[in-house]
Amino acid sequence: MKRQKGTGGARAGSMKSPLFVGGGRVFGPRPRDYSFKLNKKLKHLACLSALSYKAKANGISIVENFTIDTPKTKGYTEIMKNLNLSDKKTLVVLAQHDNNIYLSSRNLQRNKVTTATELNTYDVMNAQTIVFVEGSVPVLENRFLAK
Repeated sequence: MKRQKGTGGARAGSMKSPLFVGGGRVFGPRPRDYSFKLNKKLKHLACLSALSYKAKANGISIVENFTIDTPKTKGYTEIMKNLNLSDKKTLVVLAQHDNNIYLSSRNLQRNKVTTATELNTYDVMNAQTIVFVEGSVPVLENRFLAK
């Protein structure tokens, strides 16, 4: 910098001033929020239409309730192999949260487990096949057809 008095020029406060070479930016970048609001009824309708799209494409199957005693991936993969779904991107919809099934499936890339109350449009469209456990169907009926 330079002296504050005696040079004949204006006082220079800081090298970080945008007037100096290597100084700061005048209007630096500001993070922008790109999110926007969707109405609840529109989200509801989108999920319904995604489910009907999957039903028309024969991408939905309903199986009996099953449980896994210990959280092991091997047991979950055997169930998926028996259903001929081991090579497809699969979404399994449970009636309520089952920790053993969730822990058994979370290590597999092409599988996702969710509950009927947490089902969303992105997960429905992202999966090739959707497997509804028998107990999750009444929960879905109450969620979508109650209105």
